[in-house]
Amino acid sequence: MSKKIAEVTAEPIPVYLGIEGGGTRSTAALSDADGRVLAEFQGGPANLILLSDRQLIWMLRGFASRLPLEGRVLTAVAVGLAGARTETHRDRIRRAAARVWPGVPCVATNDLETALAAADEDKDAVAKVLILSGTGSCCFARNHQGQTAKTGGRGHIIGDRGSACDIAQRGLKALMAHYDQTAKWPRLGVKFLEALALNNPEDLIPWSMEANKTDLASLATAVFAAARERDPIAAQVLTEAAQALADDGHACASRIAQSTDRVQFVFNGGVLLKNESFAKAVEMRLRTRWPRSVFTPVKVASSWGAVALARSQEGLLTENPTTEPPVLAGLPHDHPAFDLKLLRLSPTEQRNAKSSKLGEMSVAHAVALMLDDTTSVPRALRAEAAAIEWTIKKIATAFLADRHLFYVGAGTSGRLGVLDASECPPTFRAPQEQVQGIIAGGQRALWSAVEGAEDDPAAGAAAVDHRGVEAGDVVIGIAASGRTPYVWGALARAAELGATTVLVCFNPAFRKVEVPKGLFWPHKLIAPGLGPEVLTGSTRLKAGTATKLLLNLFTTVAMTRTGKVVSNLMVDLNPTNVKLRERAQWIVQELTGCDAEAARSALISTGWVVKDAWEKLKKKRKS
Repeated sequence: MSKKIAEVTAEPIPVYLGIEGGGTRSTAALSDADGRVLAEFQGGPANLILLSDRQLIWMLRGFASRLPLEGRVLTAVAVGLAGARTETHRDRIRRAAARVWPGVPCVATNDLETALAAADEDKDAVAKVLILSGTGSCCFARNHQGQTAKTGGRGHIIGDRGSACDIAQRGLKALMAHYDQTAKWPRLGVKFLEALALNNPEDLIPWSMEANKTDLASLATAVFAAARERDPIAAQVLTEAAQALADDGHACASRIAQSTDRVQFVFNGGVLLKNESFAKAVEMRLRTRWPRSVFTPVKVASSWGAVALARSQEGLLTENPTTEPPVLAGLPHDHPAFDLKLLRLSPTEQRNAKSSKLGEMSVAHAVALMLDDTTSVPRALRAEAAAIEWTIKKIATAFLADRHLFYVGAGTSGRLGVLDASECPPTFRAPQEQVQGIIAGGQRALWSAVEGAEDDPAAGAAAVDHRGVEAGDVVIGIAASGRTPYVWGALARAAELGATTVLVCFNPAFRKVEVPKGLFWPHKLIAPGLGPEVLTGSTRLKAGTATKLLLNLFTTVAMTRTGKVVSNLMVDLNPTNVKLRERAQWIVQELTGCDAEAARSALISTGWVVKDAWEKLKKKRKS
């Protein structure tokens, strides 16, 4: 889209704000209804996944404070941020924008949509495909029916084909292979050393071990420079990178259009926009597959794509964001489990009368109160004995059939599931995959909060698919209040795949839920009533204690039913350190009555497998 410089007028005018953010920086643009520029400015990094809700609001407020709105009315806002891939992510953006600009409609999307919208549109094309190549790369497509597709990306280690990082990596590897095979240092190597101020090829080794993504990407310019000087290695690298980028673009377009359609390919990013010959190479490869295609370079910042979205979709916006229904069989957006009334009924959300003066209590009094409060946990769990026993039998059956146990949770619940899963291999010599923990937000959520992760049922379902849940497995969802959408999405998908599903929560109100026919409900519900937490709503306390006890029961008792325990001894212990080897030796002595030397000798000869050492000594005694 083109920009025109605005003239100052005395009349109040409607204006539109576009914000685009990525991992390096964010940009904003303010426009009037005719697309005339009123202001442009930059901010810091704005990848949604790395921002808390508070940081997101601060970022938007920072832009708000710089807007020249005297005599103007902010009519609509569009915000496109890296990492905003799901409706839950977009909902976070809308809610933050509503805090900063109350009553102003907001388009919430990702940085790919804004980049796509920044290009002038070919109205005859049935689809528009963004080919983005800068430090990283990816392709994103949208057709007239609103269908979208994405390929590539995923970072410079496992993705970003045809990007500056990819070009540099290909160049470095091809260069060193050539040097090893010919003992000749080509022009590409000269360009690399020149760019890095290094003196000899071996200096590239320590540099490569410390280089970050930005350092690596900077070397792409050396590859282009060497290619211009007819270095054959650099030329081949660029040919391969252009083919990779074209392949990803072709795959992306193929998902939403036919090769006989007219498709508009939009080129963006420094690698394509600053290197005409490379862009032509990508275009040539795409044109052979899409002969009716047109190619459009983006001439403005992606924040102007956000402005275009705000202007074109103003009438379609809503200032009261709602989450779209999850696309999961048996789990519509109005499923009874998602009813907020259930959350209000949960004891975990109620106030504990005994701790109403917790903030003023002495340390001694607070300690006594918290310890006393946990004494109710075992009693509450005993009331669920039948459901716990049923669950353990299902787990043991799964283990005996070489199937798996998965825990799924968010926050404390998810962390406890991962913890119990991680303790099974050393305790029971269980295969790493036999017991697994799935936590909303992934690995980073183990040590820090991932905003909005627990509110995405589709992400829970996707995790179950990608972690390989199958028929015969057992999937236990853990949600203190009972209604965590991520957990429900995972359970619903697991049930579709034929797994046994169990929900562990501490909200007895779930026992009274009436579920219409055809809607999903777990095979078993374990819902002990623990009462309110000492610190209202802090389910890492009593609910966390109860969760750990339940998970201890599930795996420990199930493992005993699969031959992992003799008497009360861990005969499948995996002795991976000094302490555990001492314990293994002691276990063998307890089981056989032999001395320490004989036990240790048997363990060494069997590779420190306790059960095998025990069997060996038993046979020796019989003979």
